[in-house]
Amino acid sequence: MDGESLDTKHDNLQRLKELFPELFAESQLDWEKVKAAFGEDINFANERYVLNWAGKSDAFKVLQQPTTATLKPIPEESVNFDTTQNLFIEGENLEVLKALQKAYYGKVKCIIIDPPYNTGSDSFIYPDRFSEKKEDYLKRIGDKDEEGYLLKEGLFRKNSKDSGHYHSNWLSMMYPRLFLAKNLLRDDGVIFVHIDDNEVHNLRLVMNEIFG
Repeated sequence: MDGESLDTKHDNLQRLKELFPELFAESQLDWEKVKAAFGEDINFANERYVLNWAGKSDAFKVLQQPTTATLKPIPEESVNFDTTQNLFIEGENLEVLKALQKAYYGKVKCIIIDPPYNTGSDSFIYPDRFSEKKEDYLKRIGDKDEEGYLLKEGLFRKNSKDSGHYHSNWLSMMYPRLFLAKNLLRDDGVIFVHIDDNEVHNLRLVMNEIFG
């Protein structure tokens, strides 16, 4: 045992890093990320190495908006409803991830996702409209065809390679969903993401930021 007292600053930073690795850049606490995480408007204008894109601030706003959505069981469409240990959830994935936070925070052992690869022909952009009324949003994401499938013209729009925000749009869609998925993982949990070479480089950067 040495004669030095406990370095509380270092100890607290290590604890903070374990809980919120996304708040650090180059092993240093990034105050702009702290502000963004707790709802303040930021521009990410510092000179540290940081992953940034057009729309990142809005991605944080999407992440922080609470949901009033609830999961509704449908016994008549289920198999062995009272005894099964499996769940099949149909819904807009961002709303579902938010709805799962309270019950499953830190309890999921494995997550496997197969997001859009952003090939230029994918229709995946969620038009998160901050001025849109909740009733209009729920109607839009509830639009279905006769077979019960969500209508792409209601929920999605195409992310063309001609768009000046081609990669930014993909990152803005992925960030809040990966962040919320991380919250669900246990300490020993793992996540697997299917991807190809269109966005593998950006995926690695954004996952390094969120998961540390």
